[in-house]
Amino acid sequence: MMLKFKGELLAALLGVNVLLAVPPASAQEVGEKVTLNFQQAIPNIPGKSLIVVEVEYAPGAASVPHHHAQSAFIYAYVLKGAIESQVNDEEARIYQAGQSWSEAPGALHSISRNAS
Repeated sequence: MMLKFKGELLAALLGVNVLLAVPPASAQEVGEKVTLNFQQAIPNIPGKSLIVVEVEYAPGAASVPHHHAQSAFIYAYVLKGAIESQVNDEEARIYQAGQSWSEAPGALHSISRNAS
Protein backbone atom coordinates (compact mmCIF):
# COMPACT_ATOMS: atom_id res chain seq x y z
CA MET A 1 0.00 0.00 0.00
CA MET A 2 1.63 3.29 -0.89
CA LEU A 3 4.83 2.80 1.03
CA LYS A 4 6.36 5.97 -0.38
CA PHE A 5 4.15 8.29 1.69
CA LYS A 6 5.25 9.01 5.24
CA GLY A 7 3.06 10.52 7.91
CA GLU A 8 -0.15 10.05 5.98
CA LEU A 9 -3.48 8.40 6.30
CA LEU A 10 -4.24 6.37 3.21
CA ALA A 11 -7.60 5.38 1.82
CA ALA A 12 -7.73 2.85 -0.96
CA LEU A 13 -10.76 2.50 -3.18
CA LEU A 14 -10.91 -1.00 -4.51
CA GLY A 15 -12.54 -1.94 -7.74
CA VAL A 16 -12.09 -4.84 -9.99
CA ASN A 17 -10.25 -4.59 -11.10
CA VAL A 18 -9.79 -4.24 -7.38
CA LEU A 19 -7.67 -1.83 -5.60
CA LEU A 20 -5.28 -1.42 -2.86
CA ALA A 21 -2.49 0.97 -2.52
CA VAL A 22 0.69 -0.56 -3.78
CA PRO A 23 3.88 1.20 -4.80
CA PRO A 24 3.54 2.20 -8.47
CA ALA A 25 6.69 0.28 -9.49
CA SER A 26 5.32 -2.95 -8.03
CA ALA A 27 1.92 -2.30 -9.54
CA GLN A 28 3.35 -2.24 -13.04
CA GLU A 29 5.02 -5.59 -12.44
CA VAL A 30 1.91 -7.48 -11.31
CA GLY A 31 -0.99 -6.20 -13.43
CA GLU A 32 -2.19 -3.34 -11.26
CA LYS A 33 -3.01 0.23 -12.15
CA VAL A 34 -2.61 2.75 -9.30
CA THR A 35 -4.28 6.16 -9.64
CA LEU A 36 -3.90 9.00 -7.13
CA ASN A 37 -7.43 10.38 -6.61
CA PHE A 38 -6.94 12.81 -3.72
CA GLN A 39 -4.18 14.25 -1.56
CA GLN A 40 -4.75 16.90 1.11
CA ALA A 41 -2.95 18.05 4.23
CA ILE A 42 -4.96 17.57 7.44
CA PRO A 43 -5.09 21.11 8.83
CA ASN A 44 -5.40 20.24 12.53
CA ILE A 45 -2.70 17.53 12.46
CA PRO A 46 0.57 19.17 11.38
CA GLY A 47 2.70 17.04 9.08
CA LYS A 48 -0.12 14.60 8.28
CA SER A 49 -2.22 14.24 5.15
CA LEU A 50 -4.98 12.11 3.67
CA ILE A 51 -4.25 10.30 0.43
CA VAL A 52 -6.78 8.36 -1.61
CA VAL A 53 -5.59 6.00 -4.32
CA GLU A 54 -7.49 3.64 -6.56
CA VAL A 55 -5.85 0.35 -7.44
CA GLU A 56 -7.26 -1.74 -10.25
CA TYR A 57 -6.21 -5.36 -10.62
CA ALA A 58 -6.35 -7.05 -13.99
CA PRO A 59 -8.05 -10.47 -14.07
CA GLY A 60 -5.96 -12.88 -12.01
CA ALA A 61 -3.57 -10.14 -10.85
CA ALA A 62 -2.20 -9.88 -7.31
CA SER A 63 0.10 -7.64 -5.29
CA VAL A 64 3.42 -8.87 -4.03
CA PRO A 65 3.47 -9.22 -0.21
CA HIS A 66 4.36 -5.86 1.34
CA HIS A 67 4.47 -3.93 4.62
CA HIS A 68 2.65 -0.67 5.14
CA ALA A 69 4.57 2.33 6.42
CA GLN A 70 4.62 2.74 10.21
CA SER A 71 2.92 6.11 9.70
CA ALA A 72 0.11 4.93 7.40
CA PHE A 73 -3.35 3.86 8.51
CA ILE A 74 -5.08 2.11 5.61
CA TYR A 75 -8.80 2.08 4.91
CA ALA A 76 -9.84 -0.02 1.91
CA TYR A 77 -13.23 -0.03 0.18
CA VAL A 78 -14.20 -2.30 -2.72
CA LEU A 79 -15.83 -0.33 -5.54
CA LYS A 80 -16.67 -3.30 -7.75
CA GLY A 81 -15.84 -6.97 -8.05
CA ALA A 82 -14.13 -8.84 -5.24
CA ILE A 83 -10.72 -8.86 -3.59
CA GLU A 84 -9.03 -11.45 -1.41
CA SER A 85 -6.98 -9.88 1.34
CA GLN A 86 -4.91 -11.13 4.27
CA VAL A 87 -3.26 -8.80 6.77
CA ASN A 88 -0.83 -9.90 9.47
CA ASP A 89 -1.98 -13.15 11.13
CA GLU A 90 -5.65 -12.60 10.34
CA GLU A 91 -7.55 -15.13 8.27
CA ALA A 92 -7.70 -14.41 4.52
CA ARG A 93 -11.06 -12.92 3.52
CA ILE A 94 -12.85 -12.11 0.29
CA TYR A 95 -14.46 -8.67 0.23
CA GLN A 96 -17.24 -7.85 -2.24
CA ALA A 97 -18.28 -4.49 -3.71
CA GLY A 98 -19.52 -2.22 -0.93
CA GLN A 99 -17.45 -3.88 1.80
CA SER A 100 -14.46 -2.30 3.54
CA TRP A 101 -11.71 -2.98 6.08
CA SER A 102 -8.82 -1.20 7.74
CA GLU A 103 -5.15 -2.06 8.18
CA ALA A 104 -2.94 -0.89 11.04
CA PRO A 105 0.31 1.04 10.56
CA GLY A 106 3.20 -1.29 9.74
CA ALA A 107 0.88 -4.16 8.80
CA LEU A 108 2.07 -7.01 6.59
CA HIS A 109 -0.27 -7.35 3.62
CA SER A 110 0.55 -10.90 2.53
CA ILE A 111 -2.40 -11.46 0.16
CA SER A 112 -4.08 -8.88 -2.05
CA ARG A 113 -5.58 -10.21 -5.27
CA ASN A 114 -8.46 -9.94 -7.69
CA ALA A 115 -10.95 -12.58 -6.57
CA SER A 116 -13.60 -11.77 -9.19
